[in-house]
Amino acid sequence: MQQVEIHHFLKRYFTSTNCNILNQTPGMLQVQLTIEMDKLLMNRPFYWHYLEKTGGTPNPMQLTLITDQTNSNEYKGEVIHFGSPRLHQIFRSVQTLGGHIRLFEDFIPTNGTAPLQPWLGINVKISYEANQKKDEIISLGLNLIHGAVFTNFQELLSSLPLTPVIPDYCFTLSPLITVNSGLKRVERFIENHINRQDHSWATDATNIMNEHLSLLDAFYEDVEEKPESYYSEQAGIKEMYEPIIRVNIVNGGLFYLSQQTLVN
Repeated sequence: MQQVEIHHFLKRYFTSTNCNILNQTPGMLQVQLTIEMDKLLMNRPFYWHYLEKTGGTPNPMQLTLITDQTNSNEYKGEVIHFGSPRLHQIFRSVQTLGGHIRLFEDFIPTNGTAPLQPWLGINVKISYEANQKKDEIISLGLNLIHGAVFTNFQELLSSLPLTPVIPDYCFTLSPLITVNSGLKRVERFIENHINRQDHSWATDATNIMNEHLSLLDAFYEDVEEKPESYYSEQAGIKEMYEPIIRVNIVNGGLFYLSQQTLVN
C-alpha cells in the first residue's frame, strides 16, 4: 500500500465517520475526532467514564497524521505507513464500524435527471507468508450493471466528490448483479491475480522447510519412539516456513456513480 493510497484512505475514513479535517497537505492530515471516534481510537476509557459520571463537557482529541515522511519534521504528529500500529488499528476499527458504506457521486445533471450506476467497491489485503511476509493491498470496483471490474478503485473514488445523500435530479439504477454474486466475481478476480504472481518465494521457502525437516529426521533417526520435542520442533519448522496466502477484506461499500465518470 503506497503512501498516497494511505493518505486517500485516511481522508475518506475520517470524512465518512464525520470527523472534521482541520488542516491538510499532500502528506499530512490534522483531524478533529468526534466523541465516538475518540472512544474508538484513543484508548481513554477512564476519561470517558469520569465524564459520564460527572456530567462534564467532552473534549475529543485531535490527530495529526503524517503520510509523507520526507516532510515529517515540519509537523508534530504520528508518522503513518503500512505496518504502523495506528493504521492497523484503523483497519480493525473499520470492521467495528461495520466495514461498509454507501455513497453517491455528487453529480449535477446538465439536462433533466441522470442515472447513477451501482458499483461494489472492495479493498482487499493479500498476505504472502512464509519465513518472510509481504502484504499487498488491491482496490477493486465491480459494476453491478454490466460486470466490468475496475482496478485502483480507491484512487478513482478519491478523485470524485462523494456524499451520503443522493444528489438532486439523480436516481439510482437497480443492480442486475446481486452483491453476493458480485463478491464471488471479485473472489475469482483475486484468485486470478494471485495466480499471475511470481511464486518463487513459496518454492524457496518449501525447499528450506524440507531441508530443516530432513535434518530433524536425521537427528532422531535412531530414536524408535519419537519424543514430544520432535513433534514440537517439526510443527515449529512448518509454522515458520510453510507457504500460505491469506486474503482479508479491509473494507467495502456500494458507490453510485454517474455514467460520465471514467469507469463507464
